[in-house]
Amino acid sequence: MDKLSNYYRNKKILITGHTGFKGAWLSLALSTFGAKILGISKNIPTKPSLYEASQLKQKVKTEFIDIQNLKKTKRVIKKFNPDIIFHLAAQSLVKKSFSYPVETFLTNSIGTLNVLESLREIKKKCNIIIITSDKCYENIEIKKGYKETDRLGGKDPYSASKASAEIILHSYFNSFICKKDNLRISIARAGNVVGGGDWSDDRLVPDIVKSWSKNRTVNIRNLKSTRPWQHVLEAIFGYLLLCYNLNKKKNLNGEAFNFGPGGNYNYSTKEVLEKLKTLWPKKSKIKVRRSSSIAESTLLKLNCAKAKKRLAWRSILNFHSTFDLTINWYINFYFKRKKNIYDFSRTQIKNYLVKFVKKNKLR
Repeated sequence: MDKLSNYYRNKKILITGHTGFKGAWLSLALSTFGAKILGISKNIPTKPSLYEASQLKQKVKTEFIDIQNLKKTKRVIKKFNPDIIFHLAAQSLVKKSFSYPVETFLTNSIGTLNVLESLREIKKKCNIIIITSDKCYENIEIKKGYKETDRLGGKDPYSASKASAEIILHSYFNSFICKKDNLRISIARAGNVVGGGDWSDDRLVPDIVKSWSKNRTVNIRNLKSTRPWQHVLEAIFGYLLLCYNLNKKKNLNGEAFNFGPGGNYNYSTKEVLEKLKTLWPKKSKIKVRRSSSIAESTLLKLNCAKAKKRLAWRSILNFHSTFDLTINWYINFYFKRKKNIYDFSRTQIKNYLVKFVKKNKLR
């Protein structure tokens, strides 16, 4: 067995936000490794959802609570007494944050505060990974890519809520966590992720597959907008590798790491559409409708040199393989319904793991 899978085998792992897109993929990966998982979430955020499509409720123990509730969050974490915590629970949509700014700050900032406060009652050794976002940086649209030491900020409520969560974490780390020998914590910042099982609103790939699967025209706001497109497994395995290294290296305690695609993988919406049209088995209709109601950044790129140097982390998928994996998952879901989604998703994870272990020298 490889070192990464072996580390997580039989570990008690708590995942916040496990019913969300990233949380469900993380749950699938850890269940594949043989971990004992407790997921806590407010609800199932989309319908359909990867959580339901892969029947994770039969595979992972679940507590439906709102992390805005400190008392309940403390109770669940204390009772489960985890070895590892991955905190992903969030209101993760930029556009929604304009409609519900208070809810966004309460979930992303105060929710993180409640998780951190709950850590103070843990007595056993516990490693914690807090997942924030590339949007926590003050985005001045530079081409070099943001480093972990660059200034935090956020013009929109979502970005500001994630920057706020990191400031809260910095305070708690220096005031409490760094003084406890049993706790170690790191921050993971990932960019724009894609992959099968995402049905969130106002995201490019989910909007496309939701429309095309019903033979409808997809409306596109901005063909020139660029993003560092990254498969969800690249980010998930970055989180897993970070926690694995945090357990071994005390000097990673309190550190933040970027996880973005390798090379120059900032592609425009137009290039993504052209790729997806070649993969989709049925008609693919597009209409460009510019919207000025929401201010969107047109350039956002991460510098991942720190993760490469200190974690020996390497991304393994290029632009084309990223979208091949993604669209193959959706084709399986929409057009090959007899195939088991749980098994199909785990097969993607296992195939990725083989390549990841080899490239990151984890055998």
